[in-house]
Amino acid sequence: MAAEYPSKGSIEIEGHRITITNPNKLLWPDAGITKLIYLQKLIELSPYLLRYCKDRYLTTIRYPHGVDQQFFYQKNAPKPLPAFVRTAAIDDVEYVNLDSLATLIWLGNLACIEFHPSFHFIQSDKPIEWIIDLDPSMEEEPRIMEAAALIGDILHSLQVESIPKTSGATGIQIYVPIESGYTFDELRTIGHFIGSYAVQKYPDIFTIERLKKDRGNRIYIDYLQHWYGKTLSAPYTPRAKKHATLSTPLFWDEVRAGVRIQDYNLHTISSRLSEYGDLIAKVPQQNLHPILHILKERGNHSNK
Repeated sequence: MAAEYPSKGSIEIEGHRITITNPNKLLWPDAGITKLIYLQKLIELSPYLLRYCKDRYLTTIRYPHGVDQQFFYQKNAPKPLPAFVRTAAIDDVEYVNLDSLATLIWLGNLACIEFHPSFHFIQSDKPIEWIIDLDPSMEEEPRIMEAAALIGDILHSLQVESIPKTSGATGIQIYVPIESGYTFDELRTIGHFIGSYAVQKYPDIFTIERLKKDRGNRIYIDYLQHWYGKTLSAPYTPRAKKHATLSTPLFWDEVRAGVRIQDYNLHTISSRLSEYGDLIAKVPQQNLHPILHILKERGNHSNK
């Protein structure tokens, strides 16, 4: 017998009345999280999640019947569009600008579970931050925290301060706040250098092979995803995984202690944010000019 849910209710957010449908529907059955609980969590997450989604082109992933059912990617803004929702177009796609709590709750009611913003602001072609994505080739990768620590050590040796964050799925992403003005080409150049160095030093752990069939069981250092028009899971976005995990910034000491990705989830995030706040916001914007200068000099010498 199909489950039955109360049909709808409503909530007032920022002066806007938003209809909430099927509030008791289980979105994460294994974690016991209903849509109503999810929306309550989004309200708690909103000061952090909006910080990394506002004024960017947003792609969401929708799971109308829960995370263990069919899903689809939503690039174009869903219709009908409430008057308070702002949008921005690029390449003939009308993206939502997730710039308010009301918009977040409206999307949450549509069962938008994952939030993937662009790496650049609307009407800009410059990156806002620099992210290296560590993507395991195996579903269960016991070395992922070790791998993240190794990349962190390489960045530290280059005097670059960074923050690791869980993807909320199987990987780890290294997040580097940067000074404004760098290009995607420049960051890709640094990413290739770091990836190549890591592969040379730890060939059994890392790869920069784009084709999955050529990676074996090694962890892919994806520096290519960080590009104009592409997206990645935002800090603090929930993920459609059984444990209701979400992308969570970590301390490097936690990474070195080998913590588990599934421990950072919608049930645990509130107390963590209350205790530590946003770890990314505590890292100053990084000056990457010294690295770019070194790489430019190396390139000039190799061409002679």
